[in-house]
Amino acid sequence: MFKIRKNDLVVCTVGKDKGKKGKVLSVLPAQNRAIIEGVNFIKRHTRKTREDRQGGIIQREAPVHISNLMLLCNKCNKAVRIGFSLLKDGKKVRACRKCSEVIG
Repeated sequence: MFKIRKNDLVVCTVGKDKGKKGKVLSVLPAQNRAIIEGVNFIKRHTRKTREDRQGGIIQREAPVHISNLMLLCNKCNKAVRIGFSLLKDGKKVRACRKCSEVIG
């Protein structure tokens, strides 16, 4: 079970995109990676096809390893570690380790 899920706001903590914030577009659990909006752009050279009339160089986001990301807490407004806690009804939820705010 991953602590980072689709539509979460995250911060990149290392590499060329250190400090950039973005929304998680998708999570790839088999590779322990996630695709983040506006982070880790790569260039792909594409050939003309019937579907893509115009070939050329296309920029898109590449996957980033999950260990290089930290979740943004809405209350703290900082990159925080995530823990799990149980609610009174027995439901397991993600929570901020600094302020104990329930996340999503």
